[in-house]
Amino acid sequence: MHSTDLFAERETLFVEVVLPLSIAKTYTYRVPFEWNEKIKVGVRVIVQFGKNKVYSAIVKNISKEAPEKYEAKYILEVVDDDAIVNERQLILWQWMSDYYMCQLGEVMQAALPAALKMASETKIIASENPDLDRSVLSDKGYLVLEALDIAGELRVADVIKILGQKSVFPLLRSLFEQGFVLISEEIKEKYKPKTKAFLYIAAEYNDSEGKRLLLDGLNKAPKQQDAVLAFLQLSKSRADITRQDLMEVAACGSGAITALIEKGVFEVREKVVSRFEGTDLQMTKEFEFSEQQRVAFEGIDSSFESKDVVLLHGVTASGKTQIYIRLIEKILEEGKNALYLLPEIALTAQITARLKLHFGNQLGVYHSKFNDNERAEVWHKVLKNEFRVIIGARSSVFLPFQDLGLIIVDEEHETSYKQFDPAPRYHARDTAIYLGHLHEAKVLLGSATPSVESYYNSKAGKYGLVQLLKRYGEAQLPEIEIVDIPEESRKNKMHSYFSETLLNGIKDAVSRKEQVILFQNRRGHTPFVQCNTCGYVAKCVNCDVSLTYHKTSHLLHCHYCGHSETPINVCPACGMPHMESKGFGTERVEEELEILMPDLRIGRLDLDSTRGKYGFDKIINAFDDHEYDILIGTQMVAKGLDFGRVSLIGIIDADTIINFPDFRAYERAFSLFSQVAGRAGRRDVLGKVIIQTYTPHHRVIEQVVQHDYEGMFMKEVTERKNFLYPPFYRLIRLDVKHPDQQQTLDSAQKLANLLRLQLGSRVLGPEPPLVSRVRNNYIQTIVLKIERGGVSIVKVKELIRAAILSFELDKLNAGVRIQLDIDPY
Repeated sequence: MHSTDLFAERETLFVEVVLPLSIAKTYTYRVPFEWNEKIKVGVRVIVQFGKNKVYSAIVKNISKEAPEKYEAKYILEVVDDDAIVNERQLILWQWMSDYYMCQLGEVMQAALPAALKMASETKIIASENPDLDRSVLSDKGYLVLEALDIAGELRVADVIKILGQKSVFPLLRSLFEQGFVLISEEIKEKYKPKTKAFLYIAAEYNDSEGKRLLLDGLNKAPKQQDAVLAFLQLSKSRADITRQDLMEVAACGSGAITALIEKGVFEVREKVVSRFEGTDLQMTKEFEFSEQQRVAFEGIDSSFESKDVVLLHGVTASGKTQIYIRLIEKILEEGKNALYLLPEIALTAQITARLKLHFGNQLGVYHSKFNDNERAEVWHKVLKNEFRVIIGARSSVFLPFQDLGLIIVDEEHETSYKQFDPAPRYHARDTAIYLGHLHEAKVLLGSATPSVESYYNSKAGKYGLVQLLKRYGEAQLPEIEIVDIPEESRKNKMHSYFSETLLNGIKDAVSRKEQVILFQNRRGHTPFVQCNTCGYVAKCVNCDVSLTYHKTSHLLHCHYCGHSETPINVCPACGMPHMESKGFGTERVEEELEILMPDLRIGRLDLDSTRGKYGFDKIINAFDDHEYDILIGTQMVAKGLDFGRVSLIGIIDADTIINFPDFRAYERAFSLFSQVAGRAGRRDVLGKVIIQTYTPHHRVIEQVVQHDYEGMFMKEVTERKNFLYPPFYRLIRLDVKHPDQQQTLDSAQKLANLLRLQLGSRVLGPEPPLVSRVRNNYIQTIVLKIERGGVSIVKVKELIRAAILSFELDKLNAGVRIQLDIDPY
């Protein structure tokens, strides 16, 4: 061997790695000579950081330059043969770190499933799969599983001690990939497509002679005969008939139908159905576009020729999902992949069954309802290009896509796309647009009520705009009626929280075997408990917020930190027994309605009623199967759900949403009311919406009645221009936090002064936020308003970083935390 070859082999390489920690810089390690060939950008390496902690880090860069200020330690192990993070992802991570002003390690922490970022503190458990053959294991693998059998759960640090070596990660990776071990987190079951049982008549009764013999044979069982006649009548107008449908039409009990099933007259078959944006009968692979859909589809296609981002403004139930499916099919034919983002896990679960019909095993689902082992499996399948279409919630933007051609952001106006805690506090819609730019992919934003920013961008020519303003098929937009609460009260027509108009509407709908949704955007029973004598309000011990009474648990709960305590009957301030519940949430609405209408079957859909694994699905399925006449819910009921029998929507109290102290309150109120109203009359039933309000002539209410999105937009844009808000200005929010109130105020004032030296009047505050103490930390908020034209946002962020560094170097500010949020809305 030539000396030059030997020298090349022994060349010293250094790797810059991203650690899953909130540290300000990447860290450099040295590569042992024997791993020079093995090391690649995007692979995981095991490194020691600090005294005893071991982490799997991602290689960001390889160089021959040693760090100047410290001596580089050796990496302990190379975990992967091939990169698990591609270069485009690393660029996206860096962009998110720069744009959202957070650490690269925080982005890595959010991006990678826990199973791919094992550290010494990560816990592992043994798999319960009985079919696994342990005889194939190495001695060390067997030793780890024996220890798991005894202990039940081990940390990676424990495995290091058991085996007496630091490089345990390749062994754990092998055990993980073979299915012997799982990363210990709450194991949540995968979404299962919704199935429904349908009745079909046995083949021998299909012809006229068979039907005659059958009916003659049932002369002595009139209820069964009625059921068969009703079935034959119904089968002329629909292909799929449920037991519930038949019971309603035949006016017979369940026993008659069970008897017919046992006799072999009816067969029961399970079919996959969907509740999302369309009827059960639309769960077919083939569908025809309406004329409006065809025009919209062609409009999107032609807009993509000149624009990378297009906004589809389509009213509720206009058939946007069908357009998305055809666009995805087109992209797959071009050999590229697609990402379909939805704001809520519940919606992701609903539309999955529908997309499975079209894309089969090419479809992958990714969201936090899956456990980390399942998420790691999806990650690897995207990496290997086995999944060509991904449907998921906001975290799906982090997946290792190979060649994205299309990103769909459905319900793009939804606040659920924004992550508020922890960092990175990113907005999935904006991140998806940058991801599209990286892949040279097209991005389609869809909404019935687009965000003001997106609509402004389309009006300004930055995005393309396509409109779909008619509902699919024969469905009409609902009729909206406003109830003036003060006027109804004056006439003694208010019964508890319900006007006579709403109660009569409920009675009429239920008498016609239709369903009702009631919307109240507060969960719990009563928002606060107050003393009638001195005005004392029961507050959380950790947060500056009132406690909400929940009837189901008979406790007062804090919705910020989770603290709970038993209700108080005697005022702790004045000692009088005059504590009274004030306001009302979904539980209270349910309770009052049960008193007024005891015969109704009532369901409730809010955060409290959907806590179980299948909490959401169970309630939705029960309502869809007409087990409930009325569904009372928070804004969960507004998010794209589709029920064929709902003909009436009641908004109990519109004013709490309109009067929320936020610059987007009117936009959000319009969006929420329009989306809730969109749940009514989505098929052949004309829907009706009743809105109860103290301010019937408020402009937002009038705009909702007229379905006037354009009017709302023009008014909002004018006001935001006048008062320096997005889309004309960028907002940056800094929250200063500390357990001592005076220290928080003093430190916030210092930071604001440092920022004002460079940014002047663009700095507002500090001011206490709406809730000024959370988890025993006091909060002061500073807001920066930065104009979009003529100012470099990059330079502004540099100035903010410099001011924060100067602030943190001052020992008087020790223990004070600063939380940054870019675009905090």
